Parts: sequence; C-alpha cells; structure tokens
Amino acid sequence: MSPAPLAARLSIPSGPLFFPVTAYGPDGSVALDVYRAHVRAGVGAGAAAVFACCGTGEFHALTPEEFQACVRAAVQAAEGRVPVVAGAGYGTALARRYAVLAEEAGADGLLAMPPYLVLAGQEGLLRHYRELAAATSLPTIVYQRDNAVFTPRTVVELARTDGVIGFKDGLGDLDLMQRIVSTVRTEVPGDFLYFNGLPTAEQTQLAYRGIGISLYSSAVFCFVPEIALAFHRALGTGDDATVHRLLDGFYRPFVELRAQGRGYAVSLVKAGVRLRGLDVGEVRPPLHEPAEDHVKQLAGLIDHGYELLQEGA
Repeated sequence: MSPAPLAARLSIPSGPLFFPVTAYGPDGSVALDVYRAHVRAGVGAGAAAVFACCGTGEFHALTPEEFQACVRAAVQAAEGRVPVVAGAGYGTALARRYAVLAEEAGADGLLAMPPYLVLAGQEGLLRHYRELAAATSLPTIVYQRDNAVFTPRTVVELARTDGVIGFKDGLGDLDLMQRIVSTVRTEVPGDFLYFNGLPTAEQTQLAYRGIGISLYSSAVFCFVPEIALAFHRALGTGDDATVHRLLDGFYRPFVELRAQGRGYAVSLVKAGVRLRGLDVGEVRPPLHEPAEDHVKQLAGLIDHGYELLQEGA
C-alpha cells in the first residue's frame, strides 16, 4: 500500500483505532490463535484500523520473531478490511529491522515508537526517524512521548520527509501541539495526520478536537468496544449528552482506577479483555498484573458502562 491510500483510510475513520493486546499462553509464549481471535473480533466490532504490537500490545516485550508473527497474524485476521499498522522502535538499527519485519509480514504502515532510553537533540531525532522512514516503503506515523519530544520546526521537517504521513502525541502539551499544527499547516502543503495518543485518549479528546485533532487511540476498545463506538459516534455527531455521560460515568472512573498502578495502561486493559471472556494471558515483566481489588472494581465499572449505554438508548 502506498502512503496516500493509508493516509486517506485513516483520515476519516469509520470507528475507533484499535490497539489490540498481545495474547500469551499458560507457558508465557505468544498465543497466535487467541491473538487472531482478538483482532478479528475488534475488526468485526467496527474498528477503523488495527495498530498491532504497539504500546498496548507490549511491543517492548516481544522478540523480533514474535513481533513479526503477531503482525502477520493481525494482517491475516484483518483480511484487508482495515489497515494494519505495526510498531517499530528502539535504536535506529533495530527500528529499521522491525520496520522491515513488519513490511515482510504484510503491514500497511508503521507507528514509530520513541528511540530507546537516550535523550537526543532535535537533529538526532530527525535523523533517526528519517532513516526509519527510508527503511521500507511503508508510510510512517511518528509517536511523540517520553524522550521523543519535538519542536514545531522539527515536525515541519518530518512532514516534509518522504514516507512520514502523521504525528501521534502522547505528551499532552496542548500549547505545543497547537503550535505544531499551526506551523505545519502554514509551511507544508497537503494533509498531515495528527493523533491523540494519550492513555485512554477519550478522556482528553474534547480538548484535542478543539485544536483540530480528530483521530485518537482507543485502548478500551479492546474490552468494551460498544462503549468506545458509542463515544466515537457521539463525538462525530456532536451528541454532547452522550459524550458527557460516558466521560463522567465510565472514562473518568477508569482513568482514576488506571492511575492506581504503574503499567495499568496495559495490564488493566488486558485484565478487561479477560473479564470479557477471552483469555489473553498476563502481561510480561517488567509490567505486573493489577491487584485483585482493582480487577473487581474494573468488572463493576464495565457493568456500569453498559448500563450507561442502555440509559441513552
């Protein structure tokens, strides 16, 4: 797939962007059949795209061989109905290797994760992402968070880079994002995609929409797709009553529960998938499982979320 078609398919999504968890069996190995079932269910539920082996999918915990097997399984499960975007990260050499593995597995694009650990300057970051984008023919989305934070000028240069089609923000600095959007719009002709990539992005999407960013990640789609779809639909139609009802009754309590433990942005989501009946296994170290009481609270919150949907029916 060339960059233009992927960008067009992502620009006006028909549903949430789905970031599946990676399934592990009882022995800790990747469970590809379960993973295919998880991806297939998400696509069937209305996901607009599958972002495989990214943050929620524990990219950091996968070997290159496991990564490629999972991306291939996601492509198989999606069956061409929606695009599959794969994570790629670490240092430049490994990031390029993961990009090639994703291309060989049939992915439609890449989400470029921050480079491993180092605090690099803008010149080094730009060189890193340009080399990653040049490693394959896959269109690339650059992910801003943690140690990969960009100035508006650097994002302009990224937007001018062949193969780079978008920018995902996991930092949450709206002033910076407004300046990035404004500068790129002024200096780079054509469409450039922006994504809200904060954990539980629904919680901040009203603010991001205010600066013109309509695309966002949805981790909760993994285990409550109907709630995620209802929220996405309400945002798109201006149904503020539904947006506020779900924010107040489901998303804010979920974010508060997620804040009770480190790594819960992944492990709590995985617990939610298990609560809904699909045994995707536990998270791999260094992440850890949520406390038993937190899982019980999550179960109650899921039930309440579906009650909220009935109230609005």
